[in-house]
Amino acid sequence: MDLKQIDEEARQAAIKEIKNMFQRPGQLEKVDQYRHRVYRKKVSIEAMLKTCMQNQTDDVKVGVKKLVSALEDIGEIDGQMKGAISQLTDVPAIYDALEAVRDENAKHSQYMTAMENLKHIFTVQSSVAKTMQWIEEDKLLHAHQCLSDLENSRDDLLFELHKLPKQNAHDKITLKRYFEKVETVSATLEKKIRLILQRTLNTVRKEPTVIVTALRIIEREEKADAFALQQQKQTGFIPPGRPKEWRKKALQVLNEAVVQRIEGSKLEERSDNKLWLVRDLELTRQFILEDLRVVKSLCVPCFPPHYNILKEYVSMYHNALSKYLEELIQMGLEGNEFVTILSWIMNTYPGRELMQHPDLLIELSDVGPLVSNEVLKEMESAYLKTMERNYQDWMTKTLETEKADWINGVPADSADQYYHTSAPVIIFQMIDQNLQVTNTIHSDLTFNALILSIQQVIKYGHNYRGAIIEYKERHFRDRSQAPFFTQHIITIVNNCAQMKELAQQMKQLYWPKSKTMHYEEFERLLNTYQALRDEAGLFLLEEAFLDLEIHFNELFTLKWVGTTVSVDTICVTLEDYFQDYNHLRSVNFEYVINEAQRLVAKRYIKAMLSKRLSKPRQECEIMAKKVIKEAKQIKMFFEKVAPNVAKNDSPIDVISNLANLLTCDAEMLILDLHTLLSSYPSLTEDHVVRLFYMRNDFKASEVKEKVHDAIVSKKVTVSHDKQDSIFKEIVFSDKLW
Repeated sequence: MDLKQIDEEARQAAIKEIKNMFQRPGQLEKVDQYRHRVYRKKVSIEAMLKTCMQNQTDDVKVGVKKLVSALEDIGEIDGQMKGAISQLTDVPAIYDALEAVRDENAKHSQYMTAMENLKHIFTVQSSVAKTMQWIEEDKLLHAHQCLSDLENSRDDLLFELHKLPKQNAHDKITLKRYFEKVETVSATLEKKIRLILQRTLNTVRKEPTVIVTALRIIEREEKADAFALQQQKQTGFIPPGRPKEWRKKALQVLNEAVVQRIEGSKLEERSDNKLWLVRDLELTRQFILEDLRVVKSLCVPCFPPHYNILKEYVSMYHNALSKYLEELIQMGLEGNEFVTILSWIMNTYPGRELMQHPDLLIELSDVGPLVSNEVLKEMESAYLKTMERNYQDWMTKTLETEKADWINGVPADSADQYYHTSAPVIIFQMIDQNLQVTNTIHSDLTFNALILSIQQVIKYGHNYRGAIIEYKERHFRDRSQAPFFTQHIITIVNNCAQMKELAQQMKQLYWPKSKTMHYEEFERLLNTYQALRDEAGLFLLEEAFLDLEIHFNELFTLKWVGTTVSVDTICVTLEDYFQDYNHLRSVNFEYVINEAQRLVAKRYIKAMLSKRLSKPRQECEIMAKKVIKEAKQIKMFFEKVAPNVAKNDSPIDVISNLANLLTCDAEMLILDLHTLLSSYPSLTEDHVVRLFYMRNDFKASEVKEKVHDAIVSKKVTVSHDKQDSIFKEIVFSDKLW
């Protein structure tokens, strides 16, 4: 410790403190107060230091006194240790001198043990015979008592030999040979108890005392095992055959009986009965339920509480059944066998029919799953693949049947007003049956099966479309080969609409409200059959318009000017076809009528714009009146065949609007063009110029200029007239002039 450094540090600290105290002149007046305060603080610190020093001095004195006392004690102990060591030097001599005493003591102990077991030693043979007789007579408690006496005699004698410092192996062998039949008796009794325990569930119904007797013997042997193990820890000696572990063996016997019962329950194979698995699982359910009832009601009172026998039996049945089911699954399942075993595992086994039966109410949380989740997923996947194959095979056969009817000229089913086949109903009945079956398992599998069904119906729709197109092309190559083409196409249109309706019903029944995934699959299904219905409806009209082609080509020719034959023929021909179209369902009939009106308007307008006639204004006025009259005739025809459909927003009105433009004055042309273009924004310059080709009083350049100006100055609008789309479909490849 550097005192000078400490003194200097103290001085510097004092100077710093004084500087802080006297920073202003006015503070000098308080010098006496500061001095008095510092003095008191100094006195207080000195008093504290004196106290600390005094305490430390006292503690040092006490410590020194204790050290002196300890030193004295050490000296005393040292003297006593030396005396003890000097006395122990005589012990080896005394030990050798007492050798004879020890030998006599060992002999005395052996003689005492022999005297105590003398009656058993001389009566071993008779005791063994008597014990065997008691075992045969099922007097097991007497037999076990006698066996215990014999074992105790043998073990006591062996223990005395074990304690000898110089053990004679020959004596041990001789003694063991003398008592060797005791082990035979023990093995016989064990075998008898095993036989009893193997029939536990049957015996406990009739003679529960037999089970209780066997268990009492097992518990006594368990206590003997515990004593023998404790003795081994203390002395190193353990009697022959210990520990017997009869309780462990008893549980093994019970488990073997359960396994045999499970494995022996199978009565039939797939070749014997198609419902072999259903019958097998039901039989298994019945005997497991009955066995566990017996365990709960009769075995629990017989077995000691620490056996927890109900839990043990549940675990045994669970494990044995799990192994049995896995073997069944590995052997291979077919068809609905997947559903049978899945439903049994997931619903029957843990449900009120078995483990949750009111008589049992067993919780399975401690035993784990009956079959692993991986195996369940594999079975579900295999079942869905089987379902997919069944769908494909059945739908392929259904389509082949339909195609055969088309090709062989079989007329459509006319039992109802509307042509149809049973295919849509049968398809969705098959789907419904599959979904009802999967619904007995769990909702996720049902949903996966639903999505699979939807995908297969979509696939069927694509194959259906290919077959329809092939049928149509074959018919149009030679229309004499398929006399019932129209009927079959009507049937197809109706079937497509019915497929949509049945799909909606299926969705309402099986689609969970909480599921949003895969909804696009359902939309694809609806869109597939909607598009197919529309396309098939156009095939109907395509056939009709093939017959009308020549009459549309006669429009706006010299022949047409003086006669109404062409339009009359068109109406009569369509009316003839529409007689068949009455077999369409109302929604399909409405679609076909609307498409027919659109096609007639399109073909008529295209003929009008095809530059077949060029007349002066006066004759054009006559033609315009004729066009308006024919448009009215066509419209009235459609109203006649479909009064509820043809009145609303008819595309035939477009014909009259175009005809009115033929009679306009040159000065009013721009205004009329603006009016027309505002109604039909899709109307192009080519269309309008072609229309005015019919009036040769207009110069070509004048028409083109006015039409161009009208089109350029028109506002960009979106027509609300759904018939505006007609002009998008009318395209000409030839030049304007």
